[in-house]
Amino acid sequence: MSIPTAPSATATPATGLKARLNRIYAWYTLGFVLFVLLLALLERLGLSKSWIGFSFLFATVGVYAGIGVLSRTTDATEYYVAGRRVPAFYNGMATGADWMSAASFIGMAGTLYLSGYSGLAFVLGWTGGFCLVALCLAPYLRRFGQFTVPDFLGERYGSNAVRLIAALSAIGVSFIYVVAQIYGIGLITTRLSGLTFEIGVFVGLGGVLVCSFLGGMRAVTWTQVAQYIILIIAYLVPVIWLSVKQTGVPVPQAVYGYQVQKISERERELVSDPAEQQVIQVLRERVQAYERKLRDVPAALARERAEALRHVARLKVEDAPLAQIQAAEKRLAALPKTPAEARELWLRLMAADEARARPLAGMPPHAQAFAGDPAGDAQQVQLFDESRRNFLALVFCLMVGTAGLPHILNRCYTTPSVREARESVGWSLLFIGLLYFTAPALAVMVKFEVFNTLVGTPFDQLPGWIAQWGKVDPGLLSVSDINRDGILQLGEMYIGSDIVMLVTPELAGLPYVVSGMVAAGGLAAALSTADGLLLTISSALAHDVYHRIINPRASATQRVMISKTLLLLTALAAAAVAAQKPADILLLVSAAFSFAGAAFVPALVLGVFWKRANRWGAMAGMLVGLGVTAYYMITAHPWLHAALKLPGVPELWWGIQPISAGVFGVPAGAAAIVIVSLLSPAPRRAQQEFVDAVRMPP
Repeated sequence: MSIPTAPSATATPATGLKARLNRIYAWYTLGFVLFVLLLALLERLGLSKSWIGFSFLFATVGVYAGIGVLSRTTDATEYYVAGRRVPAFYNGMATGADWMSAASFIGMAGTLYLSGYSGLAFVLGWTGGFCLVALCLAPYLRRFGQFTVPDFLGERYGSNAVRLIAALSAIGVSFIYVVAQIYGIGLITTRLSGLTFEIGVFVGLGGVLVCSFLGGMRAVTWTQVAQYIILIIAYLVPVIWLSVKQTGVPVPQAVYGYQVQKISERERELVSDPAEQQVIQVLRERVQAYERKLRDVPAALARERAEALRHVARLKVEDAPLAQIQAAEKRLAALPKTPAEARELWLRLMAADEARARPLAGMPPHAQAFAGDPAGDAQQVQLFDESRRNFLALVFCLMVGTAGLPHILNRCYTTPSVREARESVGWSLLFIGLLYFTAPALAVMVKFEVFNTLVGTPFDQLPGWIAQWGKVDPGLLSVSDINRDGILQLGEMYIGSDIVMLVTPELAGLPYVVSGMVAAGGLAAALSTADGLLLTISSALAHDVYHRIINPRASATQRVMISKTLLLLTALAAAAVAAQKPADILLLVSAAFSFAGAAFVPALVLGVFWKRANRWGAMAGMLVGLGVTAYYMITAHPWLHAALKLPGVPELWWGIQPISAGVFGVPAGAAAIVIVSLLSPAPRRAQQEFVDAVRMPP
């Protein structure tokens, strides 16, 4: 596959470039389809699953690496903004891939599966955010015509201090986000190759580095177009298959409501099922047992250790089979070593059992809009109000967070003109909407399969993929016969949101080649976003901090080389953090949105539409927005509160969950910009002329 080079004054016109790109990616798409069909044929002839997985892994990563090698460059304009020559259609496709991260591809359907209606906040917020980008930011950033968001803010407010705060904010937001992507890369690489999670993280990371390290935005752009093609095919094939299997209609979005109705009927059956009620009762008894242990942790731990020792000794005296003795010794060794470890473990297990000791394994009814009942008692009304407030708060945070993500805004600089910058956002919304409008249907169809195919199956007849995923990480998927009847009940199955999409082909009974293709699609989504994020971090460090503040005389070649070095170091640091499995992907990503919205959106929007905003206001707004967001997230999130050993208990403001901390940070930042700007001298004439220039009609 050849990559277009930057045109000179006499080079191929834009129409010629588009025609060439059309040919390249048409052949690329055909080649990928033929590759999948070839693997499907080989699978029927006996090719093993491991070889299919390795084929997808090495073929796709090899293509991305090849694009990176062909697109290598040391030219600053090519490295940072792809030469400003990417047509709107392909820039929209690249932005779609840049945006549709592991959270979208892997986590979206899983979140909708587990949370039902409330999960639609992600769909509404993320798609709505692109409307804000198109209307309020994209054309003005492109008319400015530099490299980064901190570049824009530094010039608009005439302050290196504003530039530095913006650069550090971009680095922090992008690092949180990239950790989630590399976590997804490790998860998918493990599934494709069978390697351990930690090794899978670093193997998958090689595909990221080849593209972004060698060619910067130039390589990343053309790679992301290729990745979008793979990920959208991989996403649509299994859901269309499920739609045909369940309804006979190949348009899953059209039968979404019909399947929700059938799910609701099945939910009512499961709620009244005696076997499900037995499972709930056993789980409640476990919770009570943990509560008793936690009253005197040292004594309870001593009793458990003594009982485990007696059990091992009894097995040895009875000359039990070696496997039983080894299993008992393994359980003994796995006991907590200290009372503090025991308390932490028992609290975690008690919380997990308590969450599942409810109808439908703790999941809300899929069609239920909000928790509680507006016509019920005071407690139910309060629960309903808080649920609705959290839904709206999350939509708001995701919208403004989308409009503030630096790696998305940087793509506004890569189009040839202001008009194409706006058009590319429209194309982005189309390409992203194709996945987002499919995810709710996918979640419902997966739930239909689980409720009607897996639930009620004898444990000794469960499909092999359940055990395989359990080996990857029991925190992702596990089953246990809680009521000991030999039949799987819904309450006996735990499935994490991060693997719902990845298990869909196997759940639907599709050939393994489709599972490999879906994993390759998820890998493409994670790699594409990781590429953009790593480039954003290295650009902020090398261009905005080093070149603009520390060494303005640095040559373009020096800046690019420093950027490449910093990109490598950042990637390794993010991989080390991701290897610790910090959190589920969607929640980790969502935290970055609150910070992005609070740090950038007030300063950017007021900087474009209000001339009176000045450097002091911008600095105050960014710091106050970030400070309020961080404060609320730390004090309201139970894990962060405990990790920092803060006194008291976590407290919520108006019941808003910490994932939506930006709902407080964004207005606080905007208010700080307005108040401080009005109380300090007006911006210099140059800054006011800057506003006139970027708002000038095209």
